[in-house]
Parts: sequence; C-alpha cells; structure tokens
Amino acid sequence: MEPNEADVLIVGAGLVGLATARALLAKRPELRVTVVEKEPQIAAHQSSHNSGVVHAGVYYAPGSQKAQLCTEGRRALEAYAADRGIPLQRTGKLVVAVRPDEISRLEELAERATANGLRGLEVLSPEGIREHEPHIRGVRALWVPESGVVDFAMVARGYADDIAAAGATLLLDTAVTEITVRRDGVLITAGEQELSARLLVSCGGLQSDRLARLAGLDPGVSIVPFRGEWWTLAPRAAALVRGLIYPVPDPALPFLGVHLTRRIDGAVWAGPNAVLSLAREGYGRRDFDPRDARDILQDKGFRQLARQWWRTGAAELWRSASRRAYLAAVRPYLPDLTPDDLVERTCGIRAQAVAPDGSMVDDFRLVDGPHSLHVLNAPSPAATASLAIGRELAERAVARLGS
Repeated sequence: MEPNEADVLIVGAGLVGLATARALLAKRPELRVTVVEKEPQIAAHQSSHNSGVVHAGVYYAPGSQKAQLCTEGRRALEAYAADRGIPLQRTGKLVVAVRPDEISRLEELAERATANGLRGLEVLSPEGIREHEPHIRGVRALWVPESGVVDFAMVARGYADDIAAAGATLLLDTAVTEITVRRDGVLITAGEQELSARLLVSCGGLQSDRLARLAGLDPGVSIVPFRGEWWTLAPRAAALVRGLIYPVPDPALPFLGVHLTRRIDGAVWAGPNAVLSLAREGYGRRDFDPRDARDILQDKGFRQLARQWWRTGAAELWRSASRRAYLAAVRPYLPDLTPDDLVERTCGIRAQAVAPDGSMVDDFRLVDGPHSLHVLNAPSPAATASLAIGRELAERAVARLGS
C-alpha cells in the first residue's frame, strides 16, 4: 500500500493544530497539509472543555512565551472574531484580593500586567470594586478591561473552515499508532492508513508526550492530567455577576484558583478546581484508565510533585467531594452565594507538563524533534493565543522545510 503523501502532517485538530495549519497555508499556499485527529470531531478536548475566557495577559512573566503569544494572540483573535462574526465580548476582569496579605501580590501583578503592555489597568478600592461588580467583596482589586469571553468551539470551527477552503486535508477518527522517522521525513500509521510527510507537527494536547516518544524524541516531561470542575450558578446567583472575577493567584502554582466567569452564552460558572485525573480523557467523575493511571503513578516527576503538594491536592479533593467546601472557596468574593446556587457540574481536563524534579512547567514548550515539531505544554492561555502559537509553529515549520 502506497502511503498518502503530504508536506506537513499535523497531529491534533484542536485550536492550536488547526491554527497552525491555517498559518502554514497562509504563508505557503502550495503546501500539502494534512491534519489528523483521533476523535470523530474537531476540538474534542481542551479546546472545547473550557470556560471560554479570552485572557489579556495579566499573569505571565514578562518576556515569556506565554506573555508574548497571549498578547499577540488575543489581538489576533479579537480581529478574527470581528471579521467572522463570531460573538466575542470584552467583559473585563477583576482580580480581587480578599485579605490584606494579598495586596502586595496584587500590586506585583499590576506591575507585571503593565510590563506586558496591557492598557486601562486600574487598582481599585472596595468602593471601586462595587462600581464594577456591586455584589463582589474585596479589600483591593485590579481591573483588567481587555479580558473577555468567546465560544472557543465556534472559533475552532472557523479555523477548520479556513483550512478546508485553503486545500488542507482533515482526517477525523484517525488515531496515530506508529511514527517512523526516515531520512527524508516521517511515516505515520494512523487508523488503517499510512501517511508520509516531510515534517510532522504534533499538537496532541493530552497525548503530547506519548506522541513525542513515538516520534523518537525524549520529551523531558510527562503529561499529568488535572480535572477542573465548574459549577453553573442558578439564575438568581448568576444575576449577581457582571463579568469575570478572579482571585489573586498563588505564584508557586500554575493554576489560577476558583473564579467566577460570565460566559458568552450568559451562564455564570464558578471554578475550576484542580484534581488529579486517572484518565487523560475521562470527563466522568469516576472515569479510570489503567494505562493512564499506571503512567501517572510510575512517573518520577509526579511522585515528587505529590510529595510537595499533597496538602493542596487533598484540599482540592475535598472541594470536589463537598459542595459546601466548594462554596466556601467562592463566598469570600460573593458572600450572597448559597449551596442551592450551585446547580450543575461540568468539567475539563488540563494537560499539565511535569518535569522529572516535580516542577510543573509554567511556560509554553515548543520543541524540535527529528523531522518534527512538538507542542509539549500548552495550557491556558493557549486557546486565547492559538493564532499566535500557530503563526510561531508555521514559521518554524517553513524554516525546517526550506524552499
């Protein structure tokens, strides 16, 4: 059987993979680009299982890839949504300090946001907080007017339409099971097909470390899946929230903590927490995958992580098990919330790269392999930054391909 040939084969039809195909074909329309996706639909995992927040770039270290690509990507995403008629609202965000000991960290956050080029920032008193969000309480807050919300599944469908119009091939329900590196490229077994390409670009999200190993690359990290659970607020409570309410984050952790999000559809979500998942793609609370669980528990980095953060992990598990404990994490910001206001759960799985020393990789990680490029860490704000990440990967790919 002769393999189907492409110049670039992209694994993963989430936001980053589709944006990369789009950017490649914009730069080099003559390229033969194939996107393969193991699920029967695009954007099946992180790209659609999220709260829809368009991040402004508040949290990220100045000069980091997250800072640079989030700012660039947000502006590109806003222009794209306006051009395509995709609803995107600039709701603004309040990062709220509820205790005096959080004020210094909030001020540092304001300095970081300013260094990242954000505009219209304001540090607010309790009275200023109430002007923006009458029912939110805090001792100080940072107002970030450039944050917003969008339906990222709708954005992904736009990207998919773009690449189809540009001549790309999209193969759904096609899982990659083998990658052979050859002198002039790669040979991929996917489903019942063989696909050859001069260059592989892996945007596999929750499977990114496994795909890297299949392609002959030691990724240097392992993906540890964290389940994030949101509660939808009842209409009475949802009416108390105008936009986005975030806590002051713990600088030692890549998670932002439980927050309140008024989504593009008008629903208000509280969350997410961050609980270890024993199934990389298991959205049910009791989902268990033997291979995933074995890989997690045998991983040196995870064991180091668990030793360092077991108390934090236990608290997250308790919030997952107890509605009242979850409520207790939200009520310092929204005191009027009651247990009856938490009415429905939903969740997503975050692909968190963990190094062998147990540290959680914070920045995006895009690495070269033999005839390949790999996205090994692209958690939030990757959805916001997808067009910028796609542009970066496309530039690297064109440089690797040559003329």
